[in-house]
Amino acid sequence: MRTIKFLFIFLCFSALTHAQKHASLNGYIVDGETGEKVPFATLIAKNHNQQIRSNEFGYYQFEKLPDDNIELIVESLGYEKTDKKIKLDKNKTTNENILLFPTEWELDELVVTANRHATKRKEAPVLVNLINQKTFETTSSCTLAEGLTFQPGVRVENNCQNCGFQQVRINGLEGPYTQILIDSRSLFSSLAGVYGIEQIPANMIDRVEIVRGGGSALFGSNAIGGTINIITKEPTENSFSVGETFSLINGKTPMNVVNLNSSLVAHDGKAGIYLYGMFKDRKQWDKDGDGFSELGKLNSNSFGFRSFYKINPLNKLILEYHRTKEDRRGGDQLKRPPHETQITEMANHDINGGSLSYIMNSSDYKQNLEIYSSLQSTKRDTYYGTDYNENAYGNTDGITVVSGTKYAYSFDKLGFMPAQLTAGFEHHYDYLHDEMLGYHRDLKQIAYIYGGYLQNEWKNDKITFLLGARIDKHNFVDNAIVSPRVNFRYSPIKNISLRASYATGYRAPQTFDEDLHVTAVNGEVSFIQNTANLKPEYSHSFNLSADYTFNIENWKFNVIADGFYTYLKDVFVLEEIGKDELGNLLKERRNGSGAVVKGVNLELGIIPTQWLDFQSGFTIQSSKYKEPEQWSEDDESVAPTRQMLRTPDYYGFFTANVKVTPRFMASISTIYTGQMYVPHFAGYIKKNELKHTRDFTDASIRLSYNFKIGNKLTFQLNGGVKNILNSYQSDFDRGMDRDAGYVYGPGTPRTFFMGFKLGQF
Repeated sequence: MRTIKFLFIFLCFSALTHAQKHASLNGYIVDGETGEKVPFATLIAKNHNQQIRSNEFGYYQFEKLPDDNIELIVESLGYEKTDKKIKLDKNKTTNENILLFPTEWELDELVVTANRHATKRKEAPVLVNLINQKTFETTSSCTLAEGLTFQPGVRVENNCQNCGFQQVRINGLEGPYTQILIDSRSLFSSLAGVYGIEQIPANMIDRVEIVRGGGSALFGSNAIGGTINIITKEPTENSFSVGETFSLINGKTPMNVVNLNSSLVAHDGKAGIYLYGMFKDRKQWDKDGDGFSELGKLNSNSFGFRSFYKINPLNKLILEYHRTKEDRRGGDQLKRPPHETQITEMANHDINGGSLSYIMNSSDYKQNLEIYSSLQSTKRDTYYGTDYNENAYGNTDGITVVSGTKYAYSFDKLGFMPAQLTAGFEHHYDYLHDEMLGYHRDLKQIAYIYGGYLQNEWKNDKITFLLGARIDKHNFVDNAIVSPRVNFRYSPIKNISLRASYATGYRAPQTFDEDLHVTAVNGEVSFIQNTANLKPEYSHSFNLSADYTFNIENWKFNVIADGFYTYLKDVFVLEEIGKDELGNLLKERRNGSGAVVKGVNLELGIIPTQWLDFQSGFTIQSSKYKEPEQWSEDDESVAPTRQMLRTPDYYGFFTANVKVTPRFMASISTIYTGQMYVPHFAGYIKKNELKHTRDFTDASIRLSYNFKIGNKLTFQLNGGVKNILNSYQSDFDRGMDRDAGYVYGPGTPRTFFMGFKLGQF
């Protein structure tokens, strides 16, 4: 009996002794300016292999911590990242409230596009611009295409009067010069790029990171003008929202957009899922009453999810899926079958895509390994035809697969300062089959790239120095392509960052998005083909920038000047070369003499008070070929030109947000597009000509008011006018013989809209 009692006492004492070997830590995450609690902040205990989140009331708690110091990283969207060391007492619970301070300029926002791993924006080796949800909401941008225009050096333009084919230009270079990524994966194939930027709903986006200048050293082919990285939303809290926006284009033509969002996170934060959906319906709009649409009809629905599961505090699995189904059509007599019309451009898409990633960290967070695979399938049924053509139907299939691995190691010191080494390997596969048998067109293409990259980034608070390179083997290019990069950042004082960079880029001679769009001209259709022995196009990009944040009394300023110079060797140019055996117009892509794109992007942000902020950007640039290039076969009436077409020398934007009351917000936005040269092909006009367009000022206003419903729900009413001044093209071609590619300026005329939003936001 004594033995049993002794054993019982010994076990109790041992358990008590074991329990007392641990300490606990709890407290609140608090806004350092308002004193309000910050919910769903992320706390990482670097030296204890734990990661938690504060709850909906801002409360956090660590348990079973060793009785020594704890090193915390605390971060939350819209706040400066905070590093904090806390001394723990043995056998006790330590209470510590942690202050986070708001950041107006998002300089402490983590970005990944600069170097393929999370870095504070202010310490990134290159200038990274951000578009967040605030920009999408205050400018009433429902899709990626609408929101991209509110960045310096970036333009989105409509290239077709019939179907609304759009492309994004960075620093004046046309769409194929820009690499568009989804979560750092190059899933945007040439097929997806035809209408893709209008198919990505804003409510799936957490932020968009934009890096101007060559990016092939990190992301491979086509990253010449710049890189646009769409970071999708990851679930952080339990929430939902639903909204609808109803618009009247030119006060007459209806468009309706419905958005749905929901986020679910497990109580322990180990798993979560974010779901989204968008439904969009737009009727056709005919500006001049000729029976032919200037804006085609559009019906699309998108939905998807992004989910995660934390196997342990160091390892995470991410699964993402998205689907878009879209029908668009422009021309005349849109209710009749396409072959019973004078002109129809129709494209029906079914896009399915997804990705799986596994992320692993070492216990000291010095090592990171990521393994990933992404896939996107696109099926498209089309009709691009004129004059009641029964043989203009076609279909396109495309599959894109991107797989790879990335490894990063952080050195406490490598040579002269702390450093991070990043290496990776990536395989990109793109299958395309575009068939239009009535035009004797049967295009098959399989492009694959094996790429490996290596870079080392030395970094402290004042200096960043990065050396890196990528080697790609593209099956359309005989030799391997080496793309180096050098980046340097220097901060002489805390609020100034000076950056200099050099990078190269390339485009392989393959099919691009514009090749998969067929434009109607003079009652006929126009095709693009590559000339024999088309050589790759190479670029050399130089950037020099200064970023200065300062205060004058209570006014806060952010000023950025970014100079750029890009030399294009063997630049791709298009030239009209005549007709094929069926009478279709032909344009040929060939290598030109070279080109230089240079200029400066200027940015100014001002926050006079907590209820008012301004943001603006303006670009001044020159885009010229080394030698005059011929764009038309009509040599007698149209002279060659050194000017890159459809590229203005001046363009910019301005936004202002006024919080009239805590619940009432007024937002003003303006997009300025300067004069440019646009080709105008014969048909409606007698001869080809080069049109020098006027400039446009597209100003909009949005008003919103939030009604609180209980403690958690908010109901918002909003409305306004886009393109208030109705600054819009006035000389569209008319009738069947029009050049559908002769379109420029703002994408829509004056448009009235109103909507609502209900949820937790």
